[in-house]
Amino acid sequence: MSECPINENDIAKHVRKAVNDYFKDLDGEEPSCGVYDMVMCCAEKPLIETVLLQAEGNQTRTAELLGINRNTLRKKMQQYKIK
Repeated sequence: MSECPINENDIAKHVRKAVNDYFKDLDGEEPSCGVYDMVMCCAEKPLIETVLLQAEGNQTRTAELLGINRNTLRKKMQQYKIK
């Protein structure tokens, strides 16, 4: 297996910065929704779309690459309206 072009630390760094920027933009106000759900929704859709593109639309391969069940992938694709 080849080495990943972007490592986990880079992804974590970007998430950390985005969440810190979010709280900075709130300027002391309370978030209007749960931060965990917000981040997961913001990250999960583009993650699925990108991996689906890499797998050339093959849902079985996409599920394998994501490490999730194909039925879970289909449910999430429906949830996020991914064709």
